[in-house]
Amino acid sequence: MQKTLNEIAKLIDGQVIGNGDTLITGASGIREAAEGEITFLANSKYSPLMDKTHAAAIITSADAQGTAKPIIITQNPSLAFVKIISMFTPDDAGHPRGIDYTVVMGKNVSLGKDVTIGAYSVIGDNVTLGDNVIIYAGCYIGHHTKIGNQALIYPHVSIRERIRIGSGVIIHSGAVIGSDGFGFVTVKGAHHKIPQVGTVEIGDNVEIGANVTIDRARFGKTVIGRGTKIDNLVQIGHNVAIGENTLIVAQVGIAGSVIIGKNVTLGGQAGLVGHIIVGDNAIVTGQTGVAKSVPPDTMVSGYPARPFMTTQRVNASLQNLPKLFNQVKELKIRIQELEARAKDK
Repeated sequence: MQKTLNEIAKLIDGQVIGNGDTLITGASGIREAAEGEITFLANSKYSPLMDKTHAAAIITSADAQGTAKPIIITQNPSLAFVKIISMFTPDDAGHPRGIDYTVVMGKNVSLGKDVTIGAYSVIGDNVTLGDNVIIYAGCYIGHHTKIGNQALIYPHVSIRERIRIGSGVIIHSGAVIGSDGFGFVTVKGAHHKIPQVGTVEIGDNVEIGANVTIDRARFGKTVIGRGTKIDNLVQIGHNVAIGENTLIVAQVGIAGSVIIGKNVTLGGQAGLVGHIIVGDNAIVTGQTGVAKSVPPDTMVSGYPARPFMTTQRVNASLQNLPKLFNQVKELKIRIQELEARAKDK
């Protein structure tokens, strides 16, 4: 397949600067791009690569010009490039089709149109699968679970009983949805398990990374809001409620009964104690330890979590500690010298 730069610009609602008849035969990253391919620049720190790349053209924003190569200016280069990648490199790996003969199917299972279930998967009693659901090999779907249309579940995912999963949800390998919450009562040194009888509810268009664990609620439900994206190796405790379009980066740990608002970003390895609230649009930077609630529209970092600029100032001060130590040591010597002189007088 090949397209002219003008044709691509129409597809992404962009403006061509340079030769619009330039032929494009593929798409790739700015470092990897070969001759004839188109690339993109979304981060200004990579601007020096614009003249070094072998790409024939670059998709970028209005504030990142400055190259002899033809460019397409668009408001969101990353989103525009997603469309281009889909056009030049369609998903030709292909998902499996049909229901494998090794599948173990429970009683009263309801299947939508064109459902796919891979080899050695187990589907419990009274499960409902929507249209075009794809379940790869080796998955377990517990009884009374409902999965919406066009969900994509990769190999070795375990979805426990009575779980609700929306449409367009993607769950990557090794994820466990609906495992028991971590609840015990300690009496005379013995830990007695508290039954976890709630459920998990996952909204439409959520993506859940590999080896994510989402605990069922003790009572009620653990909720993952519509459009939220969860990276690999994230732990979400029981009765957590996460709002729409939130981003959770790898290795985040969220303790039970935390309420997280809409459009929140949790950086990698952040840890949140239980029973706190993180407001809408808040940003928790990587490796932050959150021990109390975070107001909406704020950025926090550090351990314990503080306003981002406060943490920056604290860190800057820590860098000066050796210098400050030497200054204090010198001042102590000078004071001792002055005291000695005063005594001699």
